[in-house]
Amino acid sequence: MPATLTRDTLKQLLAVRQKPCLSLYQPTHRSFPEREQDPIRYKQLVRQLEDSLRKQGFPDADKLLEPFLALVDDNDFWNASRDGLAVFGAPGYFKFFRLQRKVPELAVANDRMHVKPLLRIAQSADRYQILALTMDSVRLYEGNRDGIDEIPLAEGVPATLEQALGSDLTAKDQSGHPQGYSRASERGDPMTAEAGGEGRSGEMERDRERYFREVDRAILEHHSKPTGLPLILAALPEHQHVFRKLSHNNFLLPEGIDKDHSLLGKDELRQLSWTVMEPRYLKRLEGIIDQYGESRGQGLATDRIEEIGQSIVEGRVATLLVEAERRIPGQTDLSEGKALPVSEQSATTPDLLDELTVWTFEHGGEVIVVPKERMPTQTGVAALYRF
Repeated sequence: MPATLTRDTLKQLLAVRQKPCLSLYQPTHRSFPEREQDPIRYKQLVRQLEDSLRKQGFPDADKLLEPFLALVDDNDFWNASRDGLAVFGAPGYFKFFRLQRKVPELAVANDRMHVKPLLRIAQSADRYQILALTMDSVRLYEGNRDGIDEIPLAEGVPATLEQALGSDLTAKDQSGHPQGYSRASERGDPMTAEAGGEGRSGEMERDRERYFREVDRAILEHHSKPTGLPLILAALPEHQHVFRKLSHNNFLLPEGIDKDHSLLGKDELRQLSWTVMEPRYLKRLEGIIDQYGESRGQGLATDRIEEIGQSIVEGRVATLLVEAERRIPGQTDLSEGKALPVSEQSATTPDLLDELTVWTFEHGGEVIVVPKERMPTQTGVAALYRF
């Protein structure tokens, strides 16, 4: 099973200390025939890992690469591809992530996992989730400005009204809709009570409220809190009002999609969700860049790589901005906070931006990966200080 990209899974990845740490990144394809080449490219990247291990003198290269090679001929694995793939291994450790964004090809055997491409996606300001809610079903999507994918509901999240209420669900009249509402209600027409009169109508309303409360609680606990992502509600207007009135999820955005998602194509759902997210995404990036400019004028920000490493170790860096997809080879020493660019590099030369990202993450700072066209500095990095 692919791992879910959250702050906790990133921490777990960074906590791996068994050497060597193997990191493989690859752009992949969702559809045939383009994806036919993906396993071939992947096998070539695994060979690069093997070559690097041999050159560094690791004796158990074959054993380390066994879980990597096991994926080469797994058709089910490749048929479920998204836009990118990240695979990590170490002695006694193996994990992979399916990504919603293309990543540069990379195969590295080093002293720790290469996480900057993954952090670019995890820390991007354009990620969000969509809760698609009807009286028939609960579905969850995760997306960014480029696309969306349905994600499995965590164990403990009800997928239907029956799962949410169980034996507490009001008994259904044989002539009624299975969930106690007429089909017309899901089309947006006024809800009508089935046989049973006013008393039954009241029970159905209470069922709906209990259902929405349980969904809200479970989504908050199992998805919103672990990911920290904004949540867009896709539901009919009458359900929007009731759900929002009951919700305790502070990740739920005030704007939503007032339509039944089952009547929308996937691309239409993506377009509508990005219409909600884009103004917030741009506003956040503009605010961060403005804050950097103001802080630099006050002596509370810098773009000098040589200064940033020491500042991170001293606990001064509150926010680190890193240019997406840029790599700067260098020498690092965490104990001294040293991060210096170098002109000559080898297969094991670390990426300074990756190292600074990891240091900031581990010292409790926020990392924001910024698209190249919006990066406020030429050095590829910027730090905003706490003091």
